[in-house]
Amino acid sequence: MSDAVLLPVYNEEETVGSVLDAVRRYFHGDVLVVDDGSTDATVEVLSARSDVSVITHPFNMGYGRALAEGFSVARARGCGRVVTMDCDGQHEPAHIPEFLAVLDEGWDIVSGSRYLPESEELGIVAPGQRQQVNLRVTDEINRVTGWSITDAFCGFKAYRLASLDGIDLSESGYAMPLEMWAKAYRAGLHVREMAVARIYCDHNRSFGDGLDDAEHRLSYYMRVWHRALGTEGV
Repeated sequence: MSDAVLLPVYNEEETVGSVLDAVRRYFHGDVLVVDDGSTDATVEVLSARSDVSVITHPFNMGYGRALAEGFSVARARGCGRVVTMDCDGQHEPAHIPEFLAVLDEGWDIVSGSRYLPESEELGIVAPGQRQQVNLRVTDEINRVTGWSITDAFCGFKAYRLASLDGIDLSESGYAMPLEMWAKAYRAGLHVREMAVARIYCDHNRSFGDGLDDAEHRLSYYMRVWHRALGTEGV
C-alpha cells in the first residue's frame, strides 16, 4: 500500500506554494490538496502545479469535511497511511518521514504535539486564549481516556487508514478533531504523540462563524465531544 499527504486549504495564497514545495522535498507519494472553496489566488497557484492532486469544493464546506473527503479519496487510491498537515506554514514537512516511521511501530494514530518538553517554539507566541482552550479540551480528553496527551488540536497527524474503518466522521467544522478523539477512544485505537515545533504566524487569523470568542468556541468543542462519545445530555 502507498502513503499520502493530505492538506486542507482555504485562502492560503501566500503560503500554499512554498509549503507544497517543501512537502515534495521530503515526500514522493500522493499529495492530496482539498481546496475548500478558496476565493483568493490559491486556486491559480494549485492549478499551475502538476505534482499534486486537487479536490475542489465549490464553496467553503469546513475543515472537518475537507479531511473526511481526503481520507475517502486516499482509500480509493489504495493508500494505507495518511499524514495530515496544514498549509499555513505552521507545520514542518521534514517531520513527514518521522510520522510514518512511528506508525510502523504499530500505532493507529500518531499526533503531533507542540507542548512536549522537546517541542521547539518558533515565531511569535500563540494567543493565550487559544492555548487555554487547547489546555482545557486536552484535560477533558485525558480525564475520559486516560491517554495523557498534551495537544488536542495539532493538525499534523498520521493515520493508519484501516484503523479508521467503521469510524464515521460527520463533523464538518473545526471541532472534527474532538469527534476523531472520541471515536478513536471508543474504537480502542492506539494513540501516540510526537513532538513537533510550535510555530505561530498570525494573531489575526479568524475561526469564523462567531468562534473567535473563546468561551463560545469551547462550548462548541464540548458539544461535539460529548455527542461523539454518546454522553450528550448526560
